[in-house]
Amino acid sequence: MKKFKTLFVTTLLATATSSLVYANTPEQQFQQGIEAYKKQDYHQAVKWYQKAAEQGNAKAQFYLGYMYSTGQGVKQDYHQAVKWYQKAAEQGNANAQYNLGVMYADGQGVKQDYHQAVKWYQKAAEQGVAVAQSNLGVMYDNGHGVKQDYHQAVKWYQQAAEQGNANAQSNLGVMYANGRGVRQDKSKAKDYFGLACDNGEQVGCDNYRILNRGR
Repeated sequence: MKKFKTLFVTTLLATATSSLVYANTPEQQFQQGIEAYKKQDYHQAVKWYQKAAEQGNAKAQFYLGYMYSTGQGVKQDYHQAVKWYQKAAEQGNANAQYNLGVMYADGQGVKQDYHQAVKWYQKAAEQGVAVAQSNLGVMYDNGHGVKQDYHQAVKWYQQAAEQGNANAQSNLGVMYANGRGVRQDKSKAKDYFGLACDNGEQVGCDNYRILNRGR
């Protein structure tokens, strides 16, 4: 079963600096937004992200897009989310590139467009974002927005799996079990299903049990 992961917000929240007295630069304004978010004052967070985002701070643009996509501190608005993700993504922000890919894949705030989804997943995947690598593998596996290519699917599943992505581990197990893009190898399939199961992926657990029963 091939699944997409959804939007995510980075771990910057856990590493934010202490409160700033002044917020004159976009980076300081962004940090003020982080501090407000940590206090669950989402309206203030949006205010500071907006200030920094309008001055071109890519991290703030990403976070502002996230706030709009989730409706935190602001009315949920997928069109605004796409707008800010796009600005951050064009500056090379990998998380924004991934989230923009999700928006295009799901048709949220934009017309569903698998070609655009592949484009942005690819950019994020090349920067090492595991969930983007996994989703890109799914696109190649299913032939969505790109010519179906099991070898490419395996390539991206492998990269994500090596980073511990459970969905990619499970999907890679399927590829080995069925001999798609790789030589069929039930032992490797079971190994990847086991890893996925250990990481909480129920499909991996189910497939591991099936292989264990020799089915």
